[in-house]
Amino acid sequence: MSGRLKGKVAVVTAAGQGIGRAIAEAFIAEGATVIATDLDAAKLKGLKKATLLALDVRDTAKVNALAKDVIKTFGAPDILANCAGFVHQGSVLECSEDDWDFSFDLNVKSMHRMYRAFVPAMLKHGGGSIINIASVASSLRGLPNRYAYGATKAAVIGLTKAMAADFIRKGIRVNAICPGTIQSPSLDGRIATNAKKLSKTLKQVRQDFIDRQPIGRLGTPEEIAAGAVWLASDDSSYFTGQTLQIDGGMTM
Repeated sequence: MSGRLKGKVAVVTAAGQGIGRAIAEAFIAEGATVIATDLDAAKLKGLKKATLLALDVRDTAKVNALAKDVIKTFGAPDILANCAGFVHQGSVLECSEDDWDFSFDLNVKSMHRMYRAFVPAMLKHGGGSIINIASVASSLRGLPNRYAYGATKAAVIGLTKAMAADFIRKGIRVNAICPGTIQSPSLDGRIATNAKKLSKTLKQVRQDFIDRQPIGRLGTPEEIAAGAVWLASDDSSYFTGQTLQIDGGMTM
């Protein structure tokens, strides 16, 4: 690693597993001081050289309290990586109002909470980089059985562009990463659910996910993290308000 983030402070949500953990690990490897958070603090174990904190991003009071403590201890973050999310499976016919509300609260409003808590200090500090995890399933592409999920991730893209426009002259860059299908514990859970629902084997359902990737394989969390490092670093200093598709060709 090249130390591209040396001297920078990064806050990462949902850092316990999958994309969030890979991003936290990559930031650490590049020299950042990382505050890694997750709803389940036990999932953060083994993440070395980071400050590990439990955080429910759906709880405004807890987000504000954590931000206050982080800013007091480390100063304003230079990097904010919003990785918390949930994949609801199904069409409108399988989406209750509770499913819809939960999806938007976790996937979209959690980012609003983090902005409100951290952006004022980031502005005083001179700016920084905000990275939101969106998805190919969004305004970029419609995928079957991603009704609520696709709507939330489209909202994340809109949120990203609005934030970037508001703070482009104030030192804050805001971008979204849009992954394709990535190997993760979350994907494993969806594969298990679909196998049971469709009376297929785990291998058959996994192959279904692989087959929708033009590149012919699943992506890895580390490949997403590599993009996040670039967005967090000064190498991307002229890049804001954009979506970075790391998707194995799904949107080519």
